Amino acid sequence: MTLVTQTAQVRQILTEHKVIAVVGFHHDAMKPAYYVPEYMHRQGYTIIPVNPALAARGESFFGHRAVATLAEITTPVDIVDVFRRSDRVREHLPDILAMPTPPKVVWLQLGIRDDATARELASRGIDVVQDRCLLADHRALL
Repeated sequence: MTLVTQTAQVRQILTEHKVIAVVGFHHDAMKPAYYVPEYMHRQGYTIIPVNPALAARGESFFGHRAVATLAEITTPVDIVDVFRRSDRVREHLPDILAMPTPPKVVWLQLGIRDDATARELASRGIDVVQDRCLLADHRALL
């Protein structure tokens, strides 16, 4: 698969993939890790929050209970959207690879980049988008 850089590829991802697991989801509506998934939910996407603290409290958002890890998600996920610092992305690689059904895409939000992890994911057949905002791209392209 590929490291996604072309606008047409991003548009295709946003059109064809509707289930998003959000790593680093935040409960504070003023933080991008909340309002970006909220926007995507309002556009018809299924959002699964991934945050161990929120999962431990049994919290739910947008109709889905928060989970502590990606591997806990039993339904197929199209996009794993990552809201973690660049130097923390690699920590999530084992969890991504442990998912019952691998995601089609791993999306690293604006300002987040890890070329080595992206290459490894791509070598395993997972498309990777780096340093782009789901909300901004959705607004611009669809």
